[in-house]
Amino acid sequence: MKHIHIIGIAGTFMGGIARLALASGYKVTGCDSKIYPPMSTQLEELGIEIIEGFDAEQINIIPDVFVIGNVAKRGMPIVEAILNQNKAYTSGPQWLYEHILFPCHVLAVSGTHGKTTTASMLTWILEFAGYNPGWLIGGVPENFNVSAKLPQRSSKYFVLEADEYDTAFFDKRSKFIHYHPNTLIINNLEYDHADIFENIQAIQKQFHHLIRMIPSQGQIVYKADEPYIKEVLDMGVWTPLISFATQNKEGFYAQEIDNSSNFEVYLNKECLGVVNWSLLGKHNQNNALAAIAAAQHIGIDVKTSCDALGQFKNVKRRMEIRGVVNNITLYDDFAHHPTAIKTTIEGLRHKIGSKQRIIAVLEPRSNTMKLGAMKALLPEALNEADQIFCYAGNINWPIEQSLQPIQEKTIIEKDFNTMLEKIIQFVRPTDHILIMSNGGFNNIHPILLEKLRLCHD
Repeated sequence: MKHIHIIGIAGTFMGGIARLALASGYKVTGCDSKIYPPMSTQLEELGIEIIEGFDAEQINIIPDVFVIGNVAKRGMPIVEAILNQNKAYTSGPQWLYEHILFPCHVLAVSGTHGKTTTASMLTWILEFAGYNPGWLIGGVPENFNVSAKLPQRSSKYFVLEADEYDTAFFDKRSKFIHYHPNTLIINNLEYDHADIFENIQAIQKQFHHLIRMIPSQGQIVYKADEPYIKEVLDMGVWTPLISFATQNKEGFYAQEIDNSSNFEVYLNKECLGVVNWSLLGKHNQNNALAAIAAAQHIGIDVKTSCDALGQFKNVKRRMEIRGVVNNITLYDDFAHHPTAIKTTIEGLRHKIGSKQRIIAVLEPRSNTMKLGAMKALLPEALNEADQIFCYAGNINWPIEQSLQPIQEKTIIEKDFNTMLEKIIQFVRPTDHILIMSNGGFNNIHPILLEKLRLCHD
């Protein structure tokens, strides 16, 4: 039995690789720090041994290969030991392609926002249609409750969340370069990952490199009316294109039904199906259109996809209701980029109307946020909320200046416990507390729910 040791195993991507490797017959061990749900729970259930930290003694585990995630940096004791002792190592994306993806038909979902949700929708459509796909998604789809699974032996399809973040300390190309997709979704394209990319042009270059690898018998599904995507496509395309979310009623587009979340799906002005579901927001309609178009490329008709989406249960940490106390609803959402923050709040507002209050609780935790690269966009992103609590314990730039345009409804707090007490003092029945963070946020959800219970008992 071959043995891999995964450096950075608790990330959603590397944790998914661990699950796939284990299912493929490998012995799997790994290490990480700051391990929290849902990945910590999944790894525990799999019985995978996890070492806390990155100490050099892990070299004595003697695996066949070290699979190194992009959390690993030069200077980490285990990294230096691997290099100094000339041990075999590879990146997560490269290992994934060589041992799992090849020779599957890979359906890759890329873009700044919505990758996890769209990949989950697409996977569920394939499963619903009997295609028995494999998948690796940066979250936990509630239709499956696992982030990764091998395809059944009878299936050649694999759905993959394709991230533009860099591969590893020794490979600075985007992760998605390794996947060799046959069907590619480009959901949207904005500047992000300020710790990796100098500007939007650097990101566009990586997308162009990805497009150069897609076969002429493949397909690129892209969001229309996005200038940065158009600029990438203008660099060169050798693959058929299909657009979605068009304003000129070409390609795939949606038509809402009776101001509800339900919508009709059109292709070139012909209605081909209806999606009846409870998901919120125009962004989720666009995610659905992208998944429907990609599924059509491999032979799944639009009506079947629409029927599947009617049974789609979303992804954990995407507007996930964590509890209701005294008619106060607490949500968990992964939003961390200003565009995602804005669309999440707008989606909730559309659902609850104008008479109930949205209390936005934000942890600016992503590397881009920590650098302050998006600070000018935060006031507009948060403005639809009635009250904002911003936890500033992990940032070193003056967020007070950034949020000055909405200062009358914003409380900024560097002490976590003090912020919780201020939230408790502020909320009242019928409020909706929307927690937004791409990390563990100090386990805020159960703590806040318990405080709400104690306060209102």
